[in-house]
Amino acid sequence: MSYALKIDRERNTKRIGILQTDHAPGELIAKHGDYNEFFIRSLADERLHFDTYAVVDGVFPGSVTDADGWLITGAEYSVHDRHDWIGKLERLIREIFDARIPMIGICFGHEIIAQALGGRVGKSGRGWTVGPVQYERSDLKQIQTIIAWHQDQVTVKPALAERVGSSADCENAVLRYGSNVLTYQGHPEITPDYIRDLLQLQGQHLSEAARRNVLRAADACLSASDVVLEIKEMFLGKR
Repeated sequence: MSYALKIDRERNTKRIGILQTDHAPGELIAKHGDYNEFFIRSLADERLHFDTYAVVDGVFPGSVTDADGWLITGAEYSVHDRHDWIGKLERLIREIFDARIPMIGICFGHEIIAQALGGRVGKSGRGWTVGPVQYERSDLKQIQTIIAWHQDQVTVKPALAERVGSSADCENAVLRYGSNVLTYQGHPEITPDYIRDLLQLQGQHLSEAARRNVLRAADACLSASDVVLEIKEMFLGKR
C-alpha cells in the first residue's frame, strides 16, 4: 500500500482510480475538459480523491489495491478492437472483481466489464442510441432519464450479473454484479452542452430523429444527480 493511500484511509477518504479508455475530441477539450475531468466534476466530494490512469495510452495501475474503487470511462472504441490495452484492461477487470473492490463502468466501461466477465457485446440492431433515454430500474422501482451515445451494447449479460435496468432499445442497460460492481450503458457525467457540441462535430452519420433527440437533452428532466449519488454510495460503502 502506498503512503498516500494509507493517509487517505486514515482520513476516511476513498481513493478512486479512473481508468480512462479514450480522450474527448481535441476540439472540445478546451471548453469541456477530458473524459476523466467529467467524472471528477460530477462526483466531486471531499470524501473522494481521484487518480487517473490513461489505460488508452498504456498507463495502468501497479496493483488493484492502488485504489479503494475503480471507474472505467466511455470511449469511441469497440471492446472488439484489437488493441493491447483492451486485453490488458479485461485482465485488470477480472482482478478487481476477484478482489471485491468496488467498480463502476460507464458505456464502454459497462460493455468491457460484461465482456471480461463472460458476457457478449455487439451492435444494436436499431442503430445508434443518442440523447436522453429512459431506463426502467427494476431494483429502484423508478424510471431514470440519462444521456446516451452508443451503438454497441451488451447483447448477452454475464451469468453472474443481475439486470437491473433496461430501455426500449437496450435490454441490458444497467447491470449489477453482487454488491461491488455496477455498470451503466448511459452517461450520467455528460451534460446537455457537451452532447450538443458533440452532435455538431460527430453527428453527420445520425438519422434526423436521432439528431432531434440529442437536442432534447437541454430540456429533458435528467436523472444524472440520482445516478451520481448511487455511484458515490457504491464507492463510500453505503450500498
